[in-house]
Amino acid sequence: MSFLFEKRTDLALEARELWQESAGKTTRLPGVKARETKLQGYPLTRVDILDEAGKQALGKPVGSYRTLDLTAFWQRGDGFFDRAVQAAGQQLRELLPEQGTVLVAGLGNRAMTPDAVGPLAADSVLVTRHLLSAQPKQFSGFRAVAALRPGVLGTTGIEAAEAVLSLTERLQPAAVIAVDALASRRTERVCATLQLSDSGIVPGSGVGNHRAALNRDTLGVPVIAVGVPTVVDAATLAADLLEAAGIGDIDPERLRSGQQGLMVTPRDIDFQVRELGKVIGYAINWALQDLEIEEINALLS
Repeated sequence: MSFLFEKRTDLALEARELWQESAGKTTRLPGVKARETKLQGYPLTRVDILDEAGKQALGKPVGSYRTLDLTAFWQRGDGFFDRAVQAAGQQLRELLPEQGTVLVAGLGNRAMTPDAVGPLAADSVLVTRHLLSAQPKQFSGFRAVAALRPGVLGTTGIEAAEAVLSLTERLQPAAVIAVDALASRRTERVCATLQLSDSGIVPGSGVGNHRAALNRDTLGVPVIAVGVPTVVDAATLAADLLEAAGIGDIDPERLRSGQQGLMVTPRDIDFQVRELGKVIGYAINWALQDLEIEEINALLS
């Protein structure tokens, strides 16, 4: 038996899994194309939502969603960090325009650890726009990059979307990279998954505080979303656990109301978010600049 309420996830990979569970694995998913590969030793699942049928089936905007499984990252194998950076950076290169200024928006609340992945990632981004403006010959080999940490409405009085839109209108970048926390359905994917997509993002969705969307429609430029699931919705987790135990006769409304606003996160979330923020920041640098990881290290030190 299955629960009749909507289980929460920000991952396209999991939305596809939920659809298959409800419709049956033999049913063809309309408007969606998926494939699995490996990149730098890390499993990569690409889910492309092609049209309105796929959008309705998965509840996600049309676009390409690349999910990198970083479970092995925490096993600290040979070159684990460099390989993660290059795998994520390669996907970013495929999604980004080849030329033009890029604005990196580190979304989230630095004071709230599960929501701090965006600002922490921005800390590791090489900002070069001002250098190119001041000394264009000396820095001609770099791509212009600007970074913004817009904070959250509760501390700034400004929507993140408003801040990013204002700066986008001023800078006229070729693209915006928006980094934020996400919510996963499965605890094993928390801080072990990196999703990259070209469909934009809704700031705060990972911690249950949905704000105005950042996408091509709202900003007028391509928006590449990079997200790490840092929490699991408690009601979704409870539903999955009860289903696994063969208990399917719980009132879904009672289940949801009993877990209202409750999120589950790892006890060492501060360490994991710092590590993944660095991976994302370095991946952005690797994708945008003609630099090796050792050179990025030297420039950021």
